[in-house]
Amino acid sequence: MEGGIARWYDRTTRKSMEDFRVLATRIAAMVPAGARVLEVAPGPGFLSIELAKRGFDVCAVDISRTFVELAQKNAEDAGVKATFLRGNASQLLIESNSVDFVMCRAAFKNFTEPVKAMREILRVLRPGGMAMLIDMRRDVSMQDIKQFVQGMGLNWWNRVFTNLTFKHMLIKRAYSLDEIRTMASEAGWKELQTETSPTGFEVIVRKQRCDVG
Repeated sequence: MEGGIARWYDRTTRKSMEDFRVLATRIAAMVPAGARVLEVAPGPGFLSIELAKRGFDVCAVDISRTFVELAQKNAEDAGVKATFLRGNASQLLIESNSVDFVMCRAAFKNFTEPVKAMREILRVLRPGGMAMLIDMRRDVSMQDIKQFVQGMGLNWWNRVFTNLTFKHMLIKRAYSLDEIRTMASEAGWKELQTETSPTGFEVIVRKQRCDVG
């Protein structure tokens, strides 16, 4: 996303700040204090900002120039320090074995090289580090999507636009959980922890000391 669409997404997703706070609190309970955290495709940066508020050393990479600019401004407005870089998920400009936790939320379905992105996530993780991937499932029903969008606090026009975006674009790009497991195996992810929700899935992997990276 670039330009006006990215700015619309910024305005829309900031209505879900409580969701970002809840997820950041969950992550904080999983990761050592002061750990180095990388968010891949942070969009406007709201989750990265919540993690930075909790004392983590946060870096984030997004392919969208507009999102990087918006995220930097949002972090400044929130009074927190976080680094936002422009880059590609399939070729992260991050040192190997240098990150304690990697987060990718609601963006994986948009990656053009998903297996490469998974390999990159594993590469940058330190041994013992964890990655969390959260996204929607292709088999989600429009009824569940409509309920999800209804809870976002949007006005009528934005609800209609968001529902149409899910129906005609995002669901078609999404993966089944079996496809995620297959790609994870190709990328070297082992011993996945998986959970499903009415609209999506969550995958957690821990980098083993024997993993290449």
